[in-house]
Amino acid sequence: SIFDSYYKSKKYDDAYGPWKTVREKCPKFNRAIYAYGDNILEHKIENSTGAEQVAFIKDLMLLFDQSHEHFSSNYSLGEMLVKKAQLAYKYKKELNKTDQQVYDMFDEAYRKDSKNFDSTIGLYTYFSIAVDIYDAGAKNPDDAQKLFDKYDDVMELIENVEENYIQKLNKLVEKEEAGTALSSKEQKYKNNYEANLEAFEKVKSSMDSKLGGRANCDVLVPLYEKYFEEKKNDAEWLQRAMNKMGEKECTDDPLFEKLVEQKNSLEPDAKTAYYLGVLKEKQGKMAEAEKYYSQALELETDPLQKWKLVMRVAEKSYKRGSFAKARQQYMEALKLNPSSGVPHLRIAAMYAKSANSCGDTNFNKRAVFWLAADEAEKAGRVDGRLKSTATKTAASYRGSAPSKADIFTEGNAGQSLKIGCWIGRTITVPNI
Repeated sequence: SIFDSYYKSKKYDDAYGPWKTVREKCPKFNRAIYAYGDNILEHKIENSTGAEQVAFIKDLMLLFDQSHEHFSSNYSLGEMLVKKAQLAYKYKKELNKTDQQVYDMFDEAYRKDSKNFDSTIGLYTYFSIAVDIYDAGAKNPDDAQKLFDKYDDVMELIENVEENYIQKLNKLVEKEEAGTALSSKEQKYKNNYEANLEAFEKVKSSMDSKLGGRANCDVLVPLYEKYFEEKKNDAEWLQRAMNKMGEKECTDDPLFEKLVEQKNSLEPDAKTAYYLGVLKEKQGKMAEAEKYYSQALELETDPLQKWKLVMRVAEKSYKRGSFAKARQQYMEALKLNPSSGVPHLRIAAMYAKSANSCGDTNFNKRAVFWLAADEAEKAGRVDGRLKSTATKTAASYRGSAPSKADIFTEGNAGQSLKIGCWIGRTITVPNI
């Protein structure tokens, strides 16, 4: 068609007329009407002002509706509603819309088709506006509860999308680790999955920054105390309250124990077992804490949720200096989610921290850094998001390992070297 030729030459003004004619007369003719129309109307919006600009904005919103109407298999309801909301947010002033009106547009997408609400920008904007509305309001306990509920709603959406990407990514990483090279198409998929996961990590971090001190212990404790009697038989409310107090390090407050015990009596599961372990650890009862941590892992059946629990338990072991136990737990985490390189970096760090205590000579102590470097490099191999960090970390460790001159002096190039204590690994001294 004529508009197709103009469009591909980026002559959007020339494309507009014939495109508009095709759209009006044959709306189901070809999906290009909507794929190209998005950019054509964006161009018109950016190059117009006043009433003309508003008309183009509203026409683009109509186009989003029509794309779902005529090509629903390509344009989901959730995706189109989010696009409309994001457009309204971008041109809020021109459309004379309030924060509440724009928020309601995002909320419609959440309520009607949450499974297709997966835009990183849209999810952040949705929550960001919720915070702005809270700040502009009375900031009473009801408003705070609504804000925290919305934080949890959006985080759950993100985690569901992440889980889908992680499952796909793990299959490709397992294939690579088994020694089979990925095809160029598979490599593109892998890069795409990693880029999307990195983008969602940034959204979660930005959400936490936006929420800031509005969710500190001074706010959470009185809020949850106020609602406890009313909500004590609501398992979801108890779980979210527990999680929020756990995230914000409010576990020393007696209310945290009250929430955990109530949730455990109402609906015991992996998460309550984990938090019971946290409570026992704070009381110095490590044997009981370990029992609950083990119970949490046994109760969790979802591999990715179990991975998160294993990582939390492993991090605790790491911080306590229980390196042998931590390594075992990090290795379990790798089985559950092989595309996360964090466990490799943690294991590498534990090797590096143990160098002085796991070697009997100066050379052997420094040789531990070869092992640490090899482990750090694995992180970059399985997790493209950590490639830069892993490369720098491995280089730093190798800088602490024996030099070529040291190897020459020892006369042990190419020989196997046993690393003792908890590490219990053998490395090969590099050839020079």
